[in-house]
Amino acid sequence: MPAPTQLARTVHVSLEGHKGPVNVARYAKGSAKYILTGGQDRTVRLWNAGHGAEIKAFVAHGYEVLSISVSHDNAKFASSGGDRSVFLWDVATGVTTRRIAGHMGKIYTVEFNDDATVVASAINRQPIQVLDDARDAVQTLYVGSTTIITGSVDGHVRTYDLRKGELRSDFIGHPVTSVVPTQDEQTILVTTLDSHIRLMDASAGKMLNEFTGHSNTSYRCRACFGHGEANVICGDENGRIWAWDLLDAKVLPPNPPPNVHQKVVTWTEQHPTDASEFFTSSADGTVKVWRHPDTGA
Repeated sequence: MPAPTQLARTVHVSLEGHKGPVNVARYAKGSAKYILTGGQDRTVRLWNAGHGAEIKAFVAHGYEVLSISVSHDNAKFASSGGDRSVFLWDVATGVTTRRIAGHMGKIYTVEFNDDATVVASAINRQPIQVLDDARDAVQTLYVGSTTIITGSVDGHVRTYDLRKGELRSDFIGHPVTSVVPTQDEQTILVTTLDSHIRLMDASAGKMLNEFTGHSNTSYRCRACFGHGEANVICGDENGRIWAWDLLDAKVLPPNPPPNVHQKVVTWTEQHPTDASEFFTSSADGTVKVWRHPDTGA
């Protein structure tokens, strides 16, 4: 595992177009030159991450957008939110190709599988399979080739083994707002509303490490692994971006970090190939792409 690098603290571009909070943002697949964002203003917007230009706005939601998942070939994406439906979009034409109804409330999370042949959300009326073990809102989903991992407000992380038809439930004890596995799916980064991020063993449910210092008790602040999975990055409710060494859980300097957003940081995502780049979205209506000053556009 590579040593953790200093987190980029220079804003490369600021994406400003949403009217109100930005709830979710996702890199496009492949070279990840583009970013999709979803907000309280009911729009999904496509941006060039290099120079910050807005390329297209996708308008069809009647309520806020809470989740986005991009297909492997970037040809389509799924979005969900307050509409109680999953929207499937064609990127080139900017129109919805399908709307999957049947939910009884907000859909906080939607995810494609690797080849975008299956889309998972909390509940569907005519699904392939219903996973109905959660006793409160499912806030986060991960869809792997043979597993689905969910985190919910009831404080549980549930792992469904689709080949064996087995469920393992790990009680964290606090509302779970994001689950992000390592690439080998052996460990899971679990964010909860007690100002803790926990690194959990995926097979045994044992806590391997925990990361603290940030403030996160009321809102979804999605954490992620940094480049090479050497560190952990997460924003908090004070507009700060925190980074920790994965192995010893020490806060990487500066500690405490400065306030860089005016409101809660809702989403953090590391660029899949560029070690120096990541972005944050915020309730202040902006998405900021961070790079080291010597990194080219």
